[in-house]
Amino acid sequence: MTQSPTDDRLIVAMDVPNAIAGLKLAEQLGDAVSFYKIGLGMLTGGGLALANELKQEHGKRIFLDMKLFDIGATVENAVRGLAQFDLDFLTVHGDPYVVKAAKEGAAGKDLKILAVTILTSLDRVDLDGALIKPGDIKDLVQERAGRALSAGADGVIASPQEAALIRALPEAQDKLIVTPGVRPAGAALGDQKRVATPAQAIKDGVDHIVVGRPIWQAENPRTAALSIQQELRNP
Repeated sequence: MTQSPTDDRLIVAMDVPNAIAGLKLAEQLGDAVSFYKIGLGMLTGGGLALANELKQEHGKRIFLDMKLFDIGATVENAVRGLAQFDLDFLTVHGDPYVVKAAKEGAAGKDLKILAVTILTSLDRVDLDGALIKPGDIKDLVQERAGRALSAGADGVIASPQEAALIRALPEAQDKLIVTPGVRPAGAALGDQKRVATPAQAIKDGVDHIVVGRPIWQAENPRTAALSIQQELRNP
C-alpha cells in the first residue's frame, strides 16, 4: 500500500516563538506534515490557541509537550483541563504516581499520556549533578519506562538509542514510543546528545519521531519534511 506524504510518524516540533510564527510554518509545510508538537516554550505565545486552531480548523494531530510534574491532584486537574481541547498526545514525567494521576485526568478522552523517561538532552554528567542514582543511562531509561507503562502510560518519550531496549519490555507491547533527538544524516546536533537518524529510529521500534530545527531552520522547510518522510518510508 502506498503511503501518503502525510505519514504521521513524523511529528514536527514547533519550537518557534509564538502562534503567529507557528501558523506561518504550518502554511509552509502544508500537506507535507499532519502532526505537530507544541511545547512549554510557546505556552505564553498562544500555544494552546495554536494547538486548537491546527486541530479544529486544519485537521492536524497535536502533541502537547508540557512534561507535567506536580502532586497527583494537581496533575489530574491540569490534564482534565487540557483534555477538553481534544488533542492527541500529552507528556508527563514518568514517575508512576504522576502517570496514574494523568490517566485519571484523561479518563473518557482519547488523549494519550506519554511518560518522559530521561530527557534526550542529558548525559551521565547531568544526571550526577541532579543526584540521580548511579547507572548507565540506557538501564535507567528502560527501568523508568517499564514502571511508567505499568502505571498506565499509553507510551513513553525516549531517546532513539534506548528505543530497542524499551520495545523489548513486556510492558511495552501495544504501547507508543515517541522519540525526540532524531536528526537526518548530516544535520547539526543542536542541544541533543543522544541522537539517531529517522531510519534507525524506525528500525529500533519507534512509532513517531519528533524533528524540529532540521525542518523549520531549513531554507525550504517543506522540502526538508518531505525528505524525512521519504527516509521513513524506506528505512
